[in-house]
Amino acid sequence: MASDQFSIDNPKIGRSSRTLSADNLAVRPDGSPDDPDRVETGPTALAFAEWRCAGITAPNLQRMRQTRLDRTVAELQKRDLGGILLFDPLNIRYASDTSNMQLWVAHNPSRALLVTADGHMTLWDFHGCDHLSSYLPLVKEVRHGAGFFYFLAGDKEHEIARSFAADVDSVLRERCGSNRRLAVDKIEVEGLRGLDELGLDIHSGQAVMEHARSIKSVDEINAMRCAIDTCQRGMLAMHAAAKTGIAEVELWALLHAENIKRGGEWIETRILSSGPRTNPWMQEAGPRVLKDGDLLAYDTDLVGPYGMCADLSRTLYIGESEPTTEQKRLYQTAHEHIQTNMQMLAPGVSFRELTERGQKLPDEFIAQRYGVMMHGVGLCDEWPAILYPEDFIEGAFDYELQPGMVLCVEAYIGAVGGREGVKLEDQVLVTESGFENLSTVSFEERLLAN
Repeated sequence: MASDQFSIDNPKIGRSSRTLSADNLAVRPDGSPDDPDRVETGPTALAFAEWRCAGITAPNLQRMRQTRLDRTVAELQKRDLGGILLFDPLNIRYASDTSNMQLWVAHNPSRALLVTADGHMTLWDFHGCDHLSSYLPLVKEVRHGAGFFYFLAGDKEHEIARSFAADVDSVLRERCGSNRRLAVDKIEVEGLRGLDELGLDIHSGQAVMEHARSIKSVDEINAMRCAIDTCQRGMLAMHAAAKTGIAEVELWALLHAENIKRGGEWIETRILSSGPRTNPWMQEAGPRVLKDGDLLAYDTDLVGPYGMCADLSRTLYIGESEPTTEQKRLYQTAHEHIQTNMQMLAPGVSFRELTERGQKLPDEFIAQRYGVMMHGVGLCDEWPAILYPEDFIEGAFDYELQPGMVLCVEAYIGAVGGREGVKLEDQVLVTESGFENLSTVSFEERLLAN
């Protein structure tokens, strides 16, 4: 592998500049690295073998990374921004494909990425972690010093934050000249004050990144197909084990295990419930043991291989007895709701139209409606949020569907005071002519039968 060249420019900040060679980027046609000892995370041999058998094409990672950077830069240029400073680990992942302790840094903001409007990327990584991005030539330099939250900075958070802000300012002056317009997605209070003191004109970075992330390239769609395949194998493992006598948490552990052993990354929630715990919704997996005649409902919220999200929901019937008429009614109402709403998806359809033309929920289910009718998805749940009419915010969502958007179409059906509820959700790609449902796990035939 090619060697990295480091030069320490500022001991206080811990800055390092790195020259990279393309020699350490070789990958096999299926997207797996030539060197299995590389530090890069990614899918396992098991996952690649399954995808080949399923006819799923792995993404071209170099092209996907360049496309994501290009989309980020295009959004900056459209808004006349000099750059964007990112702390959200998923925004950092999107723009640079770097990853480091993603869940930990989500609540311990110690990594940052600055992308300037000319496409230059500067990464502030956790100390001693320069090697984690050594295979990514789009990351032009690695620095340190972005951790100024109290746990790391203590009573010096003010000084450390201002040192970091000065470091950001130096890159902006070098790359952007007189353009002082900087977008920021999220930042600790002291860091924002430090940027303000330097006279930077701060703008919303979340809007920039959500719009950049909303259109998926062919490689991102392929990566998503890989993640969904991994997720659905975990779902089928849960379905096979979902019998009377097993605890909710035991089932949930299967989804984690199937994801991790294929190179998946984490699961954002642990929403799985059974029997009377399915109403109201949003209850997380617990020790309850499944009983004959229960409904079992779950929402995967799974971040799989390549960091792509597979957000699917299913509800099962447990046992050999016949489902009740009420269980069938709940299930069929949810199924009809998502299937009907899915048919509206096509380029040019406005978000408002989706809200206004979507199937209306029966009155008894409105009070416990799900938070959205649909939502975007990519590295996680993303923009846009397609709201029910009762929740629509005038002027907030004046946009249209475009090819390459991926939306999760979902519903929760459960009446206030009801014994059970049903959650269903599919992940759907907007195409040039309509839509493609990327989900293939079947629905519960016993609950669909009249």
